[in-house]
Amino acid sequence: MKKELKIFDNPRNVKLTLYGFYASLILLLIFDIFIHRHTYFSFEKDFGFFAVYGFISCVGLIFIAKIMRLFLKRNEDYYDTE
Repeated sequence: MKKELKIFDNPRNVKLTLYGFYASLILLLIFDIFIHRHTYFSFEKDFGFFAVYGFISCVGLIFIAKIMRLFLKRNEDYYDTE
């Protein structure tokens, strides 16, 4: 039986996709120079503020989830009724 290959089974396609994501991130950072924002706080006008804020928030959520896992984790057979 022949295995059907998917688009991301080829390492070249994965590499091209990652390069596309990186290029779009760089392009968005370049556009950040030319976009005028109506901000409430002065630090929101800094170059790349929202990119840094988003990255720090994402990393923070990961760490919070790791800490919560210690309290919320259950055994594999927690829902077994037998």
